[in-house]
Order: sequence, then structure tokens, then C-alpha cells
Amino acid sequence: MALAGRTFGIVGALAAFPRRLAAREVERQGGHLRRGVNRQTKFVVFGRGLLAKASEAEIEARFDSETGQRRRVLSENGFLRLLGLASAPETAALTRQSLVDQSGLSPRHLDLLSLFDAFEHDGEPYSFRDLILARKYAGLMASGAGWGAIARSVHRSGNVASLTALSLHHEGKDTIYARRAEGLSELDGQLLLDVGSPDEEALEDLFAQAEAAEEAGEYDQAAAFYQRYLAIDRTDEVAAFNRANCLRAAGREAEAAHDYARAIKLDPCFVEAWFNLAGLMGERGRTDTARRHLRRAIEIDGDYADAIFNLAKLEFDAGNLAEARRWWMRYLELDQHSEWARAAERGVQFVNLHLLSRTAG
Repeated sequence: MALAGRTFGIVGALAAFPRRLAAREVERQGGHLRRGVNRQTKFVVFGRGLLAKASEAEIEARFDSETGQRRRVLSENGFLRLLGLASAPETAALTRQSLVDQSGLSPRHLDLLSLFDAFEHDGEPYSFRDLILARKYAGLMASGAGWGAIARSVHRSGNVASLTALSLHHEGKDTIYARRAEGLSELDGQLLLDVGSPDEEALEDLFAQAEAAEEAGEYDQAAAFYQRYLAIDRTDEVAAFNRANCLRAAGREAEAAHDYARAIKLDPCFVEAWFNLAGLMGERGRTDTARRHLRRAIEIDGDYADAIFNLAKLEFDAGNLAEARRWWMRYLELDQHSEWARAAERGVQFVNLHLLSRTAG
């Protein structure tokens, strides 16, 4: 299957398609769908719910971060099309550069608006209707509208292509109106697809509350929110992983170990869960278990530098100097410039001197 082995991450709540159904379809096609992003994520879906939760600057920073990591970013419609659950209109022949040249819209704003499905197509080739929309959006932005206000507004009209027949205006930075025969009116209407059941919305809100509490350092409260979430959706490995991190930060180590194991059971290739569980086991003096978990993390991701460094340190502390040197040397293949790299160099030098003195003796 085309998606076999590929990992998708979702940033923000989906509006066009319930997450559970998306996860089921991705799994059916041999891929994996998670909330958020980790080392194995290759595709990042930007949910339209992010527009209500984050500022333009925050979204742009996230967009830059993901593209900088060479991950492919997808809009909701782009995600549906990749899954084969929706198709783009057939009449499309314009390149991205042609759309920029003919519309006056900047390349960055074109990319951001495409990311939130403000056009018929989520990427090139674009259609002539997309060009009309781009010209309208460029005019709105020239008069002071933000791209985020446009992205939030356009889906209120139903199919965005219907906006090509409307005269668009803005009142203040955050409100877009259509000029009709009877005067200005809001872009009322249903979203492109069903936004999902109330339970789905409740889950999204619960997860958002948990994340907010975690970010604020309220770890016990965050763990409680994640637990409530998991009572409804027992299949979310990211929620289990996040809860484990909160429990660990709150000093509830036994419970944290249980939830790391739970995340791993739900996704045996969840490399961060193996790594964090190894760290927890090391802190509790269970060196052999920590070693096994770190080795498993490295088996899954051979370039996981943090796991490699920690395994080298663990072997050094256990007196396995040759193994420590081997793993530090591997770490230095991945990182030559950080403080950790200098620590690895010192470790290699120490082991070399020790083994040399032992040979000489």
C-alpha cells in the first residue's frame, strides 16, 4: 500500500473529517496516525481547528519548523485526497509561481492559505478559480486583512469556489464580509464537510485542556485530564505518552512507567516512549531494563542521537568501557559540535587512555 509504514501527525483539530475515521483509514492503508509530531513523523496535517487556538505568528513558526525538518505538510483536504477519500476538481493547470505572478499574493501567504484549504486545490496545479480567489485574497491583505482572518472566514460560505462570485471586504483585521445586493453580510454557511460528533469535539477540548495544563506545569491536573481522555479513547498512544511524562514530572514514577508501557503496547515503534521509559528505569536503578529499552529505541531509529549517548553513558557507568566507546563513537558520527559531542569526545579519550594503560601494565 502507498501509505504502508508512513507516520502522520495532526496539529490542531480536524474540521473536515472526524479524527477517528481518519485514523481508521490510515491504519487500513498500513500507515500510522498520531496527535502531534515525533521523530518518525513524515507527514504533518494542519487541522483547521488550529486557526481558533493559535495566532498567525504561532502557526507560521510551526509551519517553518515542520518544513525545516523536511516533513511534508498537508491541509485537511490534501490529507483526504492522499487517503483517496476526496478528489480535487479536474480543471487545474496553473503552477504555484504562475499563481503568484498573476495574483500579487506572496508565495508565503499562498502556501499558508493553501494549508488551510482557502483554494480549490491544496497545491499545484491550481485552477483558474484559484487564481480568482488569490487575487481577492491579495486585495483583502493589501487593505489590511490578515491571512488568518481569511483562512478562518472562507469555509463559512461552503465550497470556497463559491467565493469567486462574491465581492469580499473586511471590517477590521479579523472579519471578512461579502457585499451582496442587500448589503454587507457575514460569510455564513456550513463547513465543507461534517465537523464530527459532539463526542469528537469534547475529546479535542479535553486534549487541549490537558496540553494547556502540562505547558503550565500543572502536571497532576494535566495527568487527570489525559486520564479522562483515555477513559473515552483507549487507543491514543500519544495521550498515554503525554500522561506518562506528566506523571514522571509529578514524581509518580510507577504510574508513569505503566503509561509509557501502555503507549508502547499501542504502538511498539513509539521510539520516544522507549527512550523515556529507559530514562525512568535508569533513575530507578534498573540498569539492565534501561539498557534493553535504549537498544530497542536505537533498533527503531538508528540515528536517535540522544538514545545512543545515554546508552554510552550507561555502559560507561556499568564499567563496560569498550561498549561505551563504541556508542560514543557512533554518537560523534551524528553530532560533532554540541556540548554532548564534547562530552562524548572526552569519554572516548578517557576509555582510550584507560585501555592503553591497562595494556601497557
